[in-house]
Amino acid sequence: MTNVDQATPLWRQLLATASVVQRVRGGASATAALTDVAVALRPGVQALSFQVLRNLGLAQSLRLQLARRAPPPATDALLCSALALAWSDAQAPYEVFTLVNQTVEAAKRGAAHRGQANFVNACLRRFMREREAMVASLQSDPVAVWSHPQWWIDRLKRERPTQWQAILAQNNHHAPMTLRVNVRKIGVPDYQAALVGAGIDAVPVGPSGLTLTRAVPVHALPGFTQGLVSVQDAAAQLAAPLLLGGLVAPSTRPRVLDACAAPGGKTAHLLEMADCDVTAIDVDPVRCERIEQNLRRLGVNAQLITADAANPQAWWDGRQFDAVLLDAPCTASGIVRRHPDVRWLRRESDIEQLAAIQARLLQTLWSVVRPGGRLLYSTCSVFKAEGQEQIETFLAHNSNATLAPSPGHLMPKSGAKPEAVPDNLQGDHDGFYYALLEKCGA
Repeated sequence: MTNVDQATPLWRQLLATASVVQRVRGGASATAALTDVAVALRPGVQALSFQVLRNLGLAQSLRLQLARRAPPPATDALLCSALALAWSDAQAPYEVFTLVNQTVEAAKRGAAHRGQANFVNACLRRFMREREAMVASLQSDPVAVWSHPQWWIDRLKRERPTQWQAILAQNNHHAPMTLRVNVRKIGVPDYQAALVGAGIDAVPVGPSGLTLTRAVPVHALPGFTQGLVSVQDAAAQLAAPLLLGGLVAPSTRPRVLDACAAPGGKTAHLLEMADCDVTAIDVDPVRCERIEQNLRRLGVNAQLITADAANPQAWWDGRQFDAVLLDAPCTASGIVRRHPDVRWLRRESDIEQLAAIQARLLQTLWSVVRPGGRLLYSTCSVFKAEGQEQIETFLAHNSNATLAPSPGHLMPKSGAKPEAVPDNLQGDHDGFYYALLEKCGA
């Protein structure tokens, strides 16, 4: 067993973890909930919270076996957190008996659990006695087995009849830490050598990426502060090469629009790859500040605009762009490995609502692409309504658009279609969708 944080009493970490889980159940993102956790506690609590969220479906089913009537929400979150962490000796971050004892201690000490310690103790002691049989009895419960909402499982079964189990299984694994080397400042082999010198092992992935064999804090990365490298998933690193590769522009400096640009990873990659004039737009002023900070660290510049990309009248000067990157708002169903709370926050109705936003953005931004230019449509989603079906509908209604060779849907840890574009050699990436559209005309 590897302790998540040996410096802090476990009961304190469990109290904070339960608070995060309760807030996610109430509709808050784990990222937002974690910002309210004390800085000293945050790394350990994040690790525990993410593990709980990856096993929450199982934990909720176990709690129903132990107590059909739910305790108060705070105590229910604490109990489910303990069950999610303790259901398997092999996966438990601490010895199971320690988790049980410290959860009871948390119930005794936490103001939100007043009067509930005996209940928590009784449930967990029974669980310890009957754990094997209770877990085995849930093998026919899809939500318990896969720890995803039933609608999510059903939708994947319909859309990916031969892949749905592999996708769900990968969603419950940790994502790798992948870096994008700033090739304007250093070559990939040279940066890999710098990593080796720092005792960090990595393997090349794609034209400018390196996947670490184990994650490290960013401040441990050589030259991070100086802008030598950024953290970016291998699938996300495909955007800039797809958009700029083979682009023929009337001038030597293509005009590129990055719509919905925050936090700026793809914006920066475009500028690292080529000499181009990039306009980056995001509707959120706070997120625009993050774009500016990231660009400043990397030593590249873009025109930043805080505006709604779907309303060009507010930001467009009338000059069409050579290339547009539309990284559209989506369910984020492809990045569940990194954000395990997403599965519990989304509702199936969100897909239709987001697909409508995506369609409006697509149609609006197509008008700012010059004839002969291109638009790259991207989502970090595995659902067809946000990818393949979206583009099929767009092409059916826009005779001046053609689909260039594109990866299409990339499933977590799967390779791109060989007849389209080469994917990273490791094949270890988030779920994404890419469609490169070219605009007909002189």
